[in-house]
Amino acid sequence: MHLYLLTLQRPTCIVQAIHGSFSGTKQQEIVVGRGRILELLRLDPNTGKAHTQLSVDVFGEIRSLIPFRLTGGSKDYVVVGSDSGRIVILEYNAAKNMFERVHQETFGKSGCRRIVPGQYLAVDPKGRAVMIGAVEKQKLVYILNRDASARLTISSPLEAHKSHTLVYHLVGMDVGFENPMFACLEMDYEEADNDHTGEAAQIAQQTLTFYELDLGLNHVVRKYSEPLEDQANLLIAVPGGSDGPSGVLVCCENYLIYKNFGDQTDIRCPIPRRRNDLDNADTSMLVVCSATHKTKSMFFFLVQSEQGDIFKVTLETEDDLVTELRIKYFDTVPICSSINVLKTGFLFCSSEFGNHNFYQIAHLGDDDGEPEFSSAMQLEEGETFFFAPRPLKNLVMVDELESLSPIMTSKIADLANEDTPQVYALCGRGPRSSLRVLRHGLEVTEMAVSELPGNPNAVWTVKMNSSGKRISINFWLLWENMYCCVQTFSLRDTCSGRNSHTHTRTHARTHTH
Repeated sequence: MHLYLLTLQRPTCIVQAIHGSFSGTKQQEIVVGRGRILELLRLDPNTGKAHTQLSVDVFGEIRSLIPFRLTGGSKDYVVVGSDSGRIVILEYNAAKNMFERVHQETFGKSGCRRIVPGQYLAVDPKGRAVMIGAVEKQKLVYILNRDASARLTISSPLEAHKSHTLVYHLVGMDVGFENPMFACLEMDYEEADNDHTGEAAQIAQQTLTFYELDLGLNHVVRKYSEPLEDQANLLIAVPGGSDGPSGVLVCCENYLIYKNFGDQTDIRCPIPRRRNDLDNADTSMLVVCSATHKTKSMFFFLVQSEQGDIFKVTLETEDDLVTELRIKYFDTVPICSSINVLKTGFLFCSSEFGNHNFYQIAHLGDDDGEPEFSSAMQLEEGETFFFAPRPLKNLVMVDELESLSPIMTSKIADLANEDTPQVYALCGRGPRSSLRVLRHGLEVTEMAVSELPGNPNAVWTVKMNSSGKRISINFWLLWENMYCCVQTFSLRDTCSGRNSHTHTRTHARTHTH
């Protein structure tokens, strides 16, 4: 016996959102994970309105999503990490409007376990490899390629495990066409686990570790590891090859740090704080999510702090070495689980709490009068930069996707005297909280309106041919004799706004009484 769960209403919260050209056209789409639901959203570039193109129940918990594209390819694939103990690669088939499973590889037990990979995903920007990692110990690397028929192939997993190690984040580095590399935030807790006094746990440090996939020898090695002075929670890959200097941005408490190999020195810049902030000044500041926008001539990053403030981050280079890191206040939006910058000039913010928003990027923030802070500015230890938050200036909201998450409390009552109880729910958090009334029923879309010459007493459909149906409406007109008038409307013409009808009259020799 097999059991599965179906609910009347799908989840509205978004765990993670990614974007790419999944249909193979130049149009960009957004794939979101809503718990067990995988959705494909399509944005109208003219109006900015988003609609759901496809919604699929995966009957499991989606833990991570990431897009990738093979070198020279024209469409993006979706890699899904879930609680199934498998790595799944999906391809969107536009003709069938469905996600087709390209590969499904099993590597562990089902369930959200500490040592079973699925929590983290990272891909090589050239689409040559993907790394899937667990919260602790295990990391697997799969090599991606094409066969003679140009179909996607996947190799056997290559292990990059390290015992007694916690993983905080991992990303794929942009190193051009050199051996793929992955950067990982780790912490070794072996000494702390064996020390009963707790002193080792107090001095434990995070490490930034680089893993290299040797395509010639077909194995993964730990190329370099460096301890971090500050606690970090997020890594951002910097474009490399011909597009940039490569490396990673390490998002630490109160700081952004650029790191790379070779002769590159660390570039460190404080995260600006709000002037006259009501929060405790000693509270550390973290980056919760980020997005990278890259064109042929430039690139920049948008990072969001845990207060909702978005900053624009740029790098200044000289002879392929980064010399300066600049950060500037951009705008303030609700705290997000993911932010995505589309090439069409839109920003999608999947909020942690409340409705999700689509914004149009009206300005890039170059001439908005906001001060730009730099790592070259001299500050005393512990000092930081300050800015004044303001209403939206560079972003314009164009659409909103409703979300009930989180529901703090709810009551069922018939306060509207509708005979059917309503659900009254308190949703959201802080100033974005709301009281929402939920009613049973499905929404109806009005397709066409047609005036009728009388009061009908019956409606039915008649099959006219194999290509379509017609709606027949029956009228009874009472005169000296009884006449039956049948007026037939073409369903296809009515939906297109045209009224084409035929009249049929039959005389009945029955007198009315």
